Amino acid sequence: MAEQDTPDTDAPRNAGTETQATTADPADTANPADTADTAAADPTPATEPGRPPEPAHVPAPSEVPHTQPASTVPTAESHPENWGRIDDDGAVFVRTADGERQVGVWQAGTAAEGLTHFARRFDDVRTEVELLETRLSSGAGDPKQALASATQLKEGLADAAIVGDIDALAAKLDAVIAHAQRSLSQVKEKREQARADAVARKQTLAEEAEQIAESSTQWKWAGDRLKAILDEWKTVKGIDRKTDDELWKRFSKAREAFNRRRGSHFAELDKQRAAAKRRKEELIEEAESMTASTDWGPTAARYKQLMADWKAAGRAPKDADDALWQRFRAAQDTFFSRRSAAFSERDAEFAENATRKGELLVEAEKIDASTNLDAARAQLRRIQEQWDEIGKVPRERIRELDGRLKAVQDRVRGAEDAQWRRTDPEAQARVDQFRERVQQFEDQAAKARESGDEKRAAKAEQQAAQWREWLQAAEGAIADR
Repeated sequence: MAEQDTPDTDAPRNAGTETQATTADPADTANPADTADTAAADPTPATEPGRPPEPAHVPAPSEVPHTQPASTVPTAESHPENWGRIDDDGAVFVRTADGERQVGVWQAGTAAEGLTHFARRFDDVRTEVELLETRLSSGAGDPKQALASATQLKEGLADAAIVGDIDALAAKLDAVIAHAQRSLSQVKEKREQARADAVARKQTLAEEAEQIAESSTQWKWAGDRLKAILDEWKTVKGIDRKTDDELWKRFSKAREAFNRRRGSHFAELDKQRAAAKRRKEELIEEAESMTASTDWGPTAARYKQLMADWKAAGRAPKDADDALWQRFRAAQDTFFSRRSAAFSERDAEFAENATRKGELLVEAEKIDASTNLDAARAQLRRIQEQWDEIGKVPRERIRELDGRLKAVQDRVRGAEDAQWRRTDPEAQARVDQFRERVQQFEDQAAKARESGDEKRAAKAEQQAAQWREWLQAAEGAIADR
């Protein structure tokens, strides 16, 4: 219904009009900041002193601006005359794309004040719509409540006593309604997705429990994991009762199957541990029977095999396994302590042998095969005989000592090889042949020169020089050996 403002009877009557002025309601007074903004935006110059104010321009219907996009609704209070008018009888009209319609009656003040009043009402609705939009966009608002509010506002626009860009406001409300509907759809989708996720999670947990029940042999871990699955199961909400009961039956059945299989396993394990106890007692008897043996190598090897058999026997009952191990280890320790003592004595002997061999090496490393090869050979043979008589040395010294002796042997052997190469009859015969050829060509050159044949003499001397080079090379090869 169009709104009609009743004039205040105590207000003075305006001169020349029948409209009565009323004191403005504080709720209808413009915000000072809005007034300042309006003044700054209004390009109309201020009225000069003494000059009557110009009447406000009331645009014709053709001058009404086109509806703003849905994303923007202009404020009405700054220029309410763009969207409505008040006729001489006080009837208030708003312009829309469908034409003018009356929205109320104003008789409490001037026409400008009336338009401002109805424009403020428009801006209040505009602010409410923008607040709905902001809350929807930020996710802070309830889409269902926003949809109801926007729908109610949209349905009331046709009868609303407001002046402003109603078409833009209607478009904005359409956008808010569409947004709210999308949000409601999304909420529904999220709810359905959450339910699907919850069902999928419990299905995954049930499948894991079934797999554990079927094949897991890590009993402690599997039991702890089933307990953790149960704890997580309780936190998964949002599933319908029928589906939840079906999934719970699967999980419960898996737990029961696992508990039965675990019980059977430990019953069988008790039998195996009893057999392991008997086997370990047999191994202990054999280990204790060998503690006095002096056949170090074979006995140590047998103890090693007994240890392998011990591990293969498995665990005996916990209250007996530690005591059995102490007996078995005591038998081993007795034998290996005796062997260690014997090896310590042997190691002392080997260390002494290493010292004696070191003294022989000092003598061997002084051998000089370059001066007297036969004496060097004889001295090396004597040292080698003494070396063998001394016997074994510690294992960590073998490479060092044998390496030093081998170096002496290599040096003597190298001297022998060099002597042989120097006395090689084939090489010496080749040197003598080259020397003979040099002499022959030198004699030919002398005879040719005596007979005055210089050409023949020069050729013979050239051949002699060539054979002389080969002779020098052959002599050098023998000397380098």
